[in-house]
Amino acid sequence: MENVKIVGCGYARASSKIENEALKKAVDTSDEWIQTRTGIASRYISETENTSDLAICAAQKAIQNAQINTSQISMIIVATCTPDNVTPSVACIVQEALGLNDKPVMAFDINAACSGFLFALQCAASMLQKGYALVIGAETLSKILDWSDRNTCVLFGDGAGAVLIQRAQDGSTMDFYARSKGDKEHALYCAGRSLQPDLENVAQDKPYLSMNGREVFRFAIQAMPDAIYGVLQGQPVEEMDLMIPHQANIRILEYVSKKMKFPMEKMFVNLDQFGNTSAASVPIALAQAWEEHKIKENMDLVLVGFGAGFTWAACKIHIEGGKHQ
Repeated sequence: MENVKIVGCGYARASSKIENEALKKAVDTSDEWIQTRTGIASRYISETENTSDLAICAAQKAIQNAQINTSQISMIIVATCTPDNVTPSVACIVQEALGLNDKPVMAFDINAACSGFLFALQCAASMLQKGYALVIGAETLSKILDWSDRNTCVLFGDGAGAVLIQRAQDGSTMDFYARSKGDKEHALYCAGRSLQPDLENVAQDKPYLSMNGREVFRFAIQAMPDAIYGVLQGQPVEEMDLMIPHQANIRILEYVSKKMKFPMEKMFVNLDQFGNTSAASVPIALAQAWEEHKIKENMDLVLVGFGAGFTWAACKIHIEGGKHQ
């Protein structure tokens, strides 16, 4: 258990909203086919933005929401599997953009795919000593998609979400649970990505994201309950006021809801708007829930995710009394 609390949230959409009907031009699909199987109605795709641009925007919104002095940030962690570069990290680019190059800041990226934000949040909560930690999930997945592959191109989108946390003196806490295992069958896999839009000359076996949907579904419906039960440590799931899950597929969420007897009405779902934004998924949903005043004082909520690797994780947040909006 870590005595930390969230003091601000923000999120950023990519520039172009792509509704399902528009994808009919690229692949054999329809709005009905996509929504019935996934729950997705639209997603946002970057046109000129890099992952760092979205991360910076989300970070600035979180800072504005928290109304803190940027110079008090002592740590920046960005979770992403689609960084701008091999190096430098997105986190260092964010640090520079926030004017923190001359401040004592530790900044780095992590890659745990769709669980990445929860891994990053656990790292920040355990390492933070003073000031604020800025934790960001940011992706431009459109850059690693094969837009002729119906199995993947309809699912994913671009975006970023950010939170600021600090040490808590009011009784607010976070508990964590995180696990991983190797995906030897490459059920969710990408060999690499070009840093340029043109992939014609990239000598790699699979430069695009590939997915075995059946295997990923089978993994997800086992991993999510394991993470939730693991982080609750015997506390009944029905005592949770809100669940913010990774937004991958509505059928996965419905299955988990039924299996755990946790009502869908208490799950925050924005999958229909954003699609699957990998490491950005949970923090975007968290920031939206915060913005819509669904996160309140004296509340217990669970964040849960799963992703390539394979990875899975959960965070139980207890918010003590006091204003959190």
